[in-house]
Amino acid sequence: MSTQLLIYETAYPVSSRRHGKWSVEAGSSYAFCKQVNSVPLMGVEFPAAAGEYAIVFAGNEDSIMPVVILGMRGQENVYLDADGKWQAKYIPAFIRRYPFVFSSNDTGKTLTLCIDEAFAGCNQEGRGERLFTDDGKATPYVDNVLQFLQNYQAQFQRTQAFCKKLKQLDLLEPMQANVTLPSGERLSLTGFMAVERKRLKALSGEALSELARTDELELIYLHLESIRNFSSMRERLVVIPGGKAEAEAGTSDEEAAEANRLNGKGAPQAAAA
Repeated sequence: MSTQLLIYETAYPVSSRRHGKWSVEAGSSYAFCKQVNSVPLMGVEFPAAAGEYAIVFAGNEDSIMPVVILGMRGQENVYLDADGKWQAKYIPAFIRRYPFVFSSNDTGKTLTLCIDEAFAGCNQEGRGERLFTDDGKATPYVDNVLQFLQNYQAQFQRTQAFCKKLKQLDLLEPMQANVTLPSGERLSLTGFMAVERKRLKALSGEALSELARTDELELIYLHLESIRNFSSMRERLVVIPGGKAEAEAGTSDEEAAEANRLNGKGAPQAAAA
């Protein structure tokens, strides 16, 4: 998921000395993430995201996190229109926190607020929200950003614990999604994982009860239901110059998305067949 690093080009710690006269004008363009085809998703976001995105799991043996799929091709986000407007009701918190992000030291005990100075909305002309007052104090805007990122960090830790439990219960298996376009072009996305229903059903009553008690069973079923959204990805992929999906985009004689077992693991990777 290295493409996520493209969002933050030049992130620096926020300070009154460096950013005393800076303002941030958010705007409505999300063009900064047009080349990102997946981003992390926190567990608390599953209910809002499951209706519009495919939620899967990606990572390695050491760390696994939920992600939402934004495109079937590498470096393509199909949830953006030509003007950089987001084409879905819910926008993942990973995207909404930009241009701010926490950085941490090696132990992870200290978090530092940083800003991507390459963000187009950063300015020193007073457009948008000031970061500091004239006497060098953080503005309420920065206080709100800190609160948002602190909540995000707390949810990140809870989500890590959820993923650790899925791994301990051996519920995840490598999967592949296939989308066939009206032109006959076949796109495949590999390198992600999903909960295997048979393994879930085979869990002991005690394990299922614990998942239900912590609301993690609900997250699992939201994830499983969200896989259906791979089928709607086809409509987003087939676009004519006017910006509307072609009418025949939904008339392929093949299923738009399939989930198949694979032998590999890793980050979501796109390939055209």
